[in-house]
Amino acid sequence: MIYTVPHYYNKFQCTASDCEDTCCAGWQIMIDEKSLKKYRKTKGAFGNRLHNSIDWKESCFKQYAQRCAFLNEENLCDIYTEAGPEMLCRTCRNYPRHIEEFEGCREISLSLSCMEAAKIILGCEEPVRFLTKERPGEEEYPEFDFFLYTKLMDTRDVMISMMQERTVGFETRTAMVLALAHDLQSRIRKGRLFEVDSLLLRYRKEGAVKAFEEKLLEYETDGQTRYGIMKAMFQILDELEVLKKDWPDYRKRLIHTLYADGPAEYEARRTAFRADAESSEGNSQRWQCWGEQLMVYFIFTYFCGAVYDGHAFAKIKLAAVSTLLIQEMAQAIWQENGRMPELNDMVEIAHRYSREVEHSDLNLKQLEEIFMEKGRFDLEILIKAVIS
Repeated sequence: MIYTVPHYYNKFQCTASDCEDTCCAGWQIMIDEKSLKKYRKTKGAFGNRLHNSIDWKESCFKQYAQRCAFLNEENLCDIYTEAGPEMLCRTCRNYPRHIEEFEGCREISLSLSCMEAAKIILGCEEPVRFLTKERPGEEEYPEFDFFLYTKLMDTRDVMISMMQERTVGFETRTAMVLALAHDLQSRIRKGRLFEVDSLLLRYRKEGAVKAFEEKLLEYETDGQTRYGIMKAMFQILDELEVLKKDWPDYRKRLIHTLYADGPAEYEARRTAFRADAESSEGNSQRWQCWGEQLMVYFIFTYFCGAVYDGHAFAKIKLAAVSTLLIQEMAQAIWQENGRMPELNDMVEIAHRYSREVEHSDLNLKQLEEIFMEKGRFDLEILIKAVIS
């Protein structure tokens, strides 16, 4: 079995009670079947507490005031402190590690929803490298489309390489990744995977970036158009399940800050924000790096999952839209604070977004369905949002 992780993976250490936003509150903690069986067999006083603190029908821990029944006043887990780490369920044992499973391969990333992990991801100044290690053990996946998987892997390698080409502006890199995913989806839909190799060569050949930048001139748009696109993009969050009670008010506050004064004022603020972001080499590099790390994070985490449903373009839309929304939220923070966001600001924004979007299968499915709707967030619309 091949295991793949980002190079910063082992830097993570849980801050336990010092965490600014504990992972043991605000959402359901699902319990795997193996742990449920173990909890059923636990005897004594702690066994009684376990039996009374689990929603056996829903297979999750009960909550009190949106806090796990085992989260104590010091923000520590009583299961861990009283029964030991071996008694933790799979969810608690793995978090904030996110695991994607493929035939012969496990890909493990850290989740932006964890504040400490988000600091590592967004605080990484160098391009992310991915490390692999082979360990004994194999699992067979009946009907696994290995040919599609290899083409997705090859495409993802090219996409990440494109996103990490720092001599090219972040906006151009992101637009090229969107266009590549669009072209790949066409070949998946038509059953022409044999054309993928030549497609990737076309995007990587000498002069491809310059030709693409010339093509992007056809997409030039004004702030009023971007105002409509980004406001509509924000509104899709209204269609999703709410996981944390303060999320709707936080989201509404930022929407009001960004859009309440209309398109002309939005365009003026957008222009000022971009000027501030590019006011110094340090500001520009930091802003571009944050965008790159977000795109690489979402691409690595979700793109190859298209082997199970064929929805490669929708997964890159998730990456681009998520990055755009986090950047838009950063502009709102800039408006409120009167200064460029710092690392801690970006960590807070990305963490809040990730908690709501990534930790609900229902939300991820709903977003994928939205991204597959013709005309709603097509390639042209997303490119206009990216480059304007």
